[in-house]
Amino acid sequence: MTLLKVENIDVFYGDVQVVHDLSLEVHEGEVVSIIGGNGAGKSTLLKALSGLVPPRAGAITFRGERIEAMPPEKIVEKGIVHVPEGRRLFSLMSVADNLEIGAYNKRAFKLRDKTLRQVYDLLPRLLERREQMAMTLSGGEQQMVAIGRGLMALPGLLMLDEPSLGLAPILVKSIFETLRRIADTGTTVLLVEQDVHHSLSLSDRGYVLEHGRVALEGAAKELIDNKHIKSAYLGM
Repeated sequence: MTLLKVENIDVFYGDVQVVHDLSLEVHEGEVVSIIGGNGAGKSTLLKALSGLVPPRAGAITFRGERIEAMPPEKIVEKGIVHVPEGRRLFSLMSVADNLEIGAYNKRAFKLRDKTLRQVYDLLPRLLERREQMAMTLSGGEQQMVAIGRGLMALPGLLMLDEPSLGLAPILVKSIFETLRRIADTGTTVLLVEQDVHHSLSLSDRGYVLEHGRVALEGAAKELIDNKHIKSAYLGM
């Protein structure tokens, strides 16, 4: 079943067009990766989907409803949750407080206690650190808080922008193990990630963006074996 459908969107920053006539689909229960080099339009695409940079043309449909003209808070209420690049935690607040902020929308607020227990079950390190200020955590732990905060909003679609950015290899492995557990719960995930091997290994399907356009798309296993992907993104 199609959860998200993006049709021919154009996205601009001022007069500069960053995304060109882009279309994609995400199906219920899938993990879909968006890969591409720096400046390919990956983060801009997520911002368009979450209402931060609305497209000037095209359509975005979520659960059968057009959302491209909705404000960000309404899109979150509908179930699209964006975990941005760089974690963006409240550094002088505790882990628990950072998590609970994720449940600010009306739908999630009613279930915040139950959801918090589920997040702690999924990410037990956060339960251990729940009273610590976010600034005292390691980079990997801070990323787990950012992911957990996203889950507190009860996403129908969880979008993550570069969750492994700046992390040591052993922490990258831990983050992707966390994403695997999230996917195994049935959560639909749209992932932007520079670590192409890890992201495609986790995913069902993928899209390759180049200069704001979809250059390739297909099953993740096929993309991993694609000669262009191996040369451009895997260093092979």
